[in-house]
Formats: sequence, structure tokens, C-alpha cells
Amino acid sequence: MSVQMRRLTLDLGPLIVFFLTFQFFGIFVATGAFMLVIVAALAIGYALDRKLSPIALFTAAIVLVFGGLTLYLKNDTFVKIKPTIIYATFCVVLLGGLAFNRLFIKYALAFEFELPERAWRTLTWRWGLFFAGLAVLNEIVWRNFSLAHWVIFKVWIILPIVLLFGALQTPLLLKHQRPDEPPAG
Repeated sequence: MSVQMRRLTLDLGPLIVFFLTFQFFGIFVATGAFMLVIVAALAIGYALDRKLSPIALFTAAIVLVFGGLTLYLKNDTFVKIKPTIIYATFCVVLLGGLAFNRLFIKYALAFEFELPERAWRTLTWRWGLFFAGLAVLNEIVWRNFSLAHWVIFKVWIILPIVLLFGALQTPLLLKHQRPDEPPAG
């Protein structure tokens, strides 16, 4: 299995477990399962790569805190606002970083891409505004639709939107990707 497929599996596995568990056992069992599987995914990722992504750690921490509140208080509101908190935080970090001339997206993706500062800045604006939109969208859906509809939205709508938006960034990445060094010799 390629590194990218392994990362995708570790990222999507907890979400799929959440969805399937919700279908058969409801939100509280699904939340507990999600919490367990996200910790397992972190452990497996660390065992294989010997490093943890700050984004994955942050996401897992929010899942554990808001999932814990959901279970402890028997209130599904906490699990429904969790995506809003994550997306809003990513938005504030990315766009707030621009105010201080920090390109935090570069730190997250520099191992995959080598781009000039201008391209990192454009990517930061795009992703920052995209995360703001996702936060607003999550708020609209969880406040106006049933829990079952929100779960479907979270798994089967948000995920494709994120993948599509990421794919739409490909032209920018290809345009600014620095060519590989020619082989020595």
C-alpha cells in the first residue's frame, strides 16, 4: 500500500467507523467508537511513520474533548459542533497567520510540495476561506436538519467537497511546483 493510500485510510477509517456504527447503534455508541478508532489511527500512523501530524493531533484532541462531552453529558450537540470548531480553528490559524506573515499551511504541506512564497500565500487564502465556509455550512446543517441527515452530510457530503476542493488546487500546485533537481553525474 502506498504512503498516500495508507494516510487516506488512517484519516478516513475513523469517519467510516463513525458512520457505520451510527447506522446500527446510534450517536453515542458511534461517538465512542469514533474516539477509539481515531486514537488507534494515530497510534498506527505513529508506529509506521515515527511522527505525528500536528493537524491529526489537533483533530484527535478535539474529537476526544467534544466526544467526551457528548458521552458524559448525553448531549449530541457537542459532537455536532466539533466540525465547526475544527474548521473555524483551521480558518483562524491560516488567515490569522497571514496577518503575522506566517504561512502555516506551508508547515503542514512542505513535505509534499516545494512552492514559492506567493503560491503558499494563495493556497493559504483559499484553504482559510474554504474552512470558514465549511464551518458555516456545518452550523447550518446541524441546526436545521435531523441528526441522521447531519451524519450523512458529515460523511458523504463534506468529505467529497474537501477532496474536490483539494483537487481543484492541483493547477496552482503544478503551476508553481519547482522542478526536481537533475540527477547528479
